[in-house]
Amino acid sequence: MGNYLPTTAAQQKEMLEALGLSSLEELYRGLPQELILKDGPDIPSGKNELELFRMMADLAGKNKVYTTILRGAGAYRHYIPAVVSAIASKETFVTAYTPYQAELSQGILQSIFEFQTMICQLTGMDVSNASVYDGATAAAEAIAMCRDRKRTKALVSAVADPQTIEVIRTYCWASDYEMELIPAKDGVTDVDALRDMLSGDTACVLIQQPNSLGMLEQAEEIGAIAHEGGAKFVISVNPIATAILKTPAECGADVAVGDGQPLGLPLGFGGPYLGFMATTEAMMRKLPGRIAGETTDEEGRRAFVLTLQAREQHIRREKASSNICSNQALCATTAAVYMATMGPEGMRQVAEQCYSKAHYLAQEISKIPGFALRHKGEFFHEFVTECPYETVVVMNKLGDAGILGGLSLQGGGILWCATEMVSIEEIHLVAKLLRELV
Repeated sequence: MGNYLPTTAAQQKEMLEALGLSSLEELYRGLPQELILKDGPDIPSGKNELELFRMMADLAGKNKVYTTILRGAGAYRHYIPAVVSAIASKETFVTAYTPYQAELSQGILQSIFEFQTMICQLTGMDVSNASVYDGATAAAEAIAMCRDRKRTKALVSAVADPQTIEVIRTYCWASDYEMELIPAKDGVTDVDALRDMLSGDTACVLIQQPNSLGMLEQAEEIGAIAHEGGAKFVISVNPIATAILKTPAECGADVAVGDGQPLGLPLGFGGPYLGFMATTEAMMRKLPGRIAGETTDEEGRRAFVLTLQAREQHIRREKASSNICSNQALCATTAAVYMATMGPEGMRQVAEQCYSKAHYLAQEISKIPGFALRHKGEFFHEFVTECPYETVVVMNKLGDAGILGGLSLQGGGILWCATEMVSIEEIHLVAKLLRELV
């Protein structure tokens, strides 16, 4: 067993000095110290490959694997048809390099083009890019798209995903523009507060649909308010929910973003995922990353090329609104295969099952004393209930039955989620276990 270090000790020291750091360990000072293995992994020396494999298999066997998952909060368990991984794992996609030379990259360029086309169909927008790293990055990049010299403030819903908010905050800090949180009221963005906060320097308003508490926002009204104030409207959407909700375009969005994980990507311990971005034709040239387009070759045959990508992202990076030059091609291919396999009707059925099973789960849980729904508004496939106990008591009770319960929220309460993978029998079992607690 060994490793490859592409830099010398002297080069590492030079880079650290440029960053104002004295050691490699300082790079990770922002992480909780209990997560850092200061002495390295506890693996005895002298192990051969077979011995190490057996050792790691024993460690993996200690993991708790749940048969029922009632937790979402940004990463969702959906059914993935076998054909999706069968196609996406073909070596022609897995080994494809970045498609700079179109003549040798027709397959990967077409896969990107098909992904972009389906994202446009899903969102109703005019143009999509080839994907970015994740949904949080997509949201932050969308805000950067909307900024100009006079408008440098972003208003972001306080009930957007907390990790997305943190990424946006980091982008704003690094680019020297302002971010303010729009407060929530009854589990959704406070529309009256938004009206009061809009000013002449507001570049955009960003909300999430459904939001991080599972609630459905008044997206059309918020979009209209943003436009009345001269700001752009950015909406971060769950791609499964868009199959039955109004599209971002129908809600008046200037930019639509989201995380593509629900589109055929397994939970995978948190990744890899992808972020999708789509916009109107008027803002097309501000879209970061690359766009694959369709054309014809000199013999009139259908062909694909990299149509649009800002040169500043490569050679004048200090003047660029974005420094994203790549895309999550394999994840985007997977998402494209999933959408093509499911089709419009299949996507709609998944969304309808998510909606109906979540509402049935909410109905059964809220019947139990102490587990009332916290918010009265409409939701898609996530919802918050009160919890009369320490949430760890509830999670342990469900965990003993092989059920991963909802997400414990700060200040109490539980965020539950149900997708098409949850059966009626599992919902009844959850309700039974919670009644036993009471």
